[in-house]
Amino acid sequence: MIEQYGWSNALRVAFEPHARAGYVPGRIIVQQREANLVVTDAGNLRARLSGRLRHEAQEGGHPAAGDWVALSATTGEGTATVHAVLPRRTAFVRRAADSVQTLQVIAANVDVVFVVTSMNADLNPRRLERFLAAAWQSGARPVVVLTKADLCEQPESQAADIARLAAGCPVLMVSARQGLGLGGLMDHISPGETCVLIGSSGVGKSTLVNALLGEERMATQEIRATDARGRHTTSYRQLVLLPGGGLILDTPGIREVGLIDVDEGLSTVFDDVERLALNCRFSDCGHSTEPGCAVRGALDGGLLDPDRWAHFQKLSREVEAAELAKEGAAQEVGRRRLAAKQRAYRSTKKDLRNLSS
Repeated sequence: MIEQYGWSNALRVAFEPHARAGYVPGRIIVQQREANLVVTDAGNLRARLSGRLRHEAQEGGHPAAGDWVALSATTGEGTATVHAVLPRRTAFVRRAADSVQTLQVIAANVDVVFVVTSMNADLNPRRLERFLAAAWQSGARPVVVLTKADLCEQPESQAADIARLAAGCPVLMVSARQGLGLGGLMDHISPGETCVLIGSSGVGKSTLVNALLGEERMATQEIRATDARGRHTTSYRQLVLLPGGGLILDTPGIREVGLIDVDEGLSTVFDDVERLALNCRFSDCGHSTEPGCAVRGALDGGLLDPDRWAHFQKLSREVEAAELAKEGAAQEVGRRRLAAKQRAYRSTKKDLRNLSS
């Protein structure tokens, strides 16, 4: 059973130490707060983290949908305990909604990242650049998917505009209502491969999943007339088998993607901007009033979109701020560990003095 969920010889080799310990492999197909649904060769099991893994997850993050895990099953009860997470090939990471320091993996071991945005009034190139930077950084293959093409008056023109900022990745137009472009979408998912759908709330991800599955698996809601946006209805992350043999990981809408460790992704999306900066006269050019600034020249000459340049600066500052926050968090963790060791040392010395007296 797990072969159709992407189990491979490489995973089998990586799992050997856990197999010797008596554990069985499984993949998280539904991620929820209290217990995950994990697919195994014995069927689907409701799995909770072991005490040790739960403690480690407080700093390293919880297992995510798409993760391969080592389990011990409870005979006859349909439940299991997760003891370990296998190393991830790829991961889509965002900043936790309530923290500038905490990383949150929202999709693991994915092969293709479908960056989904709609072609109606909600189309936002700046938001798309943000998602693309994170998608490239994940290690998977990004594909831009423009949904609701039937609601756009000039879809080909808009798709061409998006292609110019998509850093060379494929750009597909689809309309789930009309069945447009779905075959081309499936061409990017081979049997056993996993794709993840990322994008803002209400851009049509659940509708797209339903169209690919050929059934109404995901609940959807109508587009609001006030802002041309749908309302996202997926409340948890789940991995779904497709008829063609691939898998889709559907995630709740992400209104903001916090950029952490995405230097490479940012460089890929804004390759044109970085190439311009290399032509500046001074290597430390601040791109403001310096003579011979290639970036200012491109802006003045209409060769670089001012909005694109401003967004590049904004995302670069966000990455720098995230790096500083992460360094501060690491220092705080180190401080707490040192304090705990010192307390334990003082307690041990006190116990020894009491014994000697």
